[in-house]
Amino acid sequence: MPGMVALRIATPQGALHAGRWSPPRAQPRSPIVLLHDSLGCVALWRDFPARLARATGRQVIAYDRLGYGRSAPHPGPQPISFIEDEARGAFAAVTRQLGLERFVLLGHSVGGAMAVAAAGHHPEACEGLVTVAAQAFTEARTLAGIREAERAFAAPGQMARLARHHSDKAEWVLRSWVETWHSTAFRNWCLDEALRRVRCPTLALHGEHDEYGSLAQPRRIAALAAGTAEAGILPDCGHVPHRECPEQLIAAIAPFLATPTAR
Repeated sequence: MPGMVALRIATPQGALHAGRWSPPRAQPRSPIVLLHDSLGCVALWRDFPARLARATGRQVIAYDRLGYGRSAPHPGPQPISFIEDEARGAFAAVTRQLGLERFVLLGHSVGGAMAVAAAGHHPEACEGLVTVAAQAFTEARTLAGIREAERAFAAPGQMARLARHHSDKAEWVLRSWVETWHSTAFRNWCLDEALRRVRCPTLALHGEHDEYGSLAQPRRIAALAAGTAEAGILPDCGHVPHRECPEQLIAAIAPFLATPTAR
């Protein structure tokens, strides 16, 4: 499988760590940019980017958001506007510095919401959008799942596991996730307006047994995206398809990206 080439992306707030995977016989098609979840980073995609590059014949690029993984620490508390901020800030810096004039977006969980926002902010450049286990609105199941995860991280050794990927930023990562989603200001958050700005073909994928969101989430994404859109359910899969059922996930993504409308 293709190996990762490490990259550094400069931003006014600090440097971002990124990785790029190139298939052996890359096609002259737009690269796929991955956006990770609330506890994620490049390393936690594991071998999924390499497998996706090989299956699609496209370059795959992933980066650690500011405050995550091997990127610089975040300069302060995570703002409530962090989803839209990513599209205008760090994501724009990645595309600019890597010379990505056209791209496909694939986001997992809150990274899926960020991918929606980025697709709407860059309608001429984004040729296709794939959301995986994304949240489109604040749901009781999401909040309950986050609280359960917070309790699990209180067990001995669990924060050390998170620190293996985020080093001394691990506590900030966890608190940002828990406190943002449970804040009063985030109670009525939704992607409705952002979805109405999406013009490219959209595929909203969701695990049948996702513990952080019901099937109403992908259906809302597919219903409100302004371009052609469809929802797909991954049987017997939970919230992290790229680790739980990567073959199913790639089997759903590859045909979508091979269609003429998702160049």
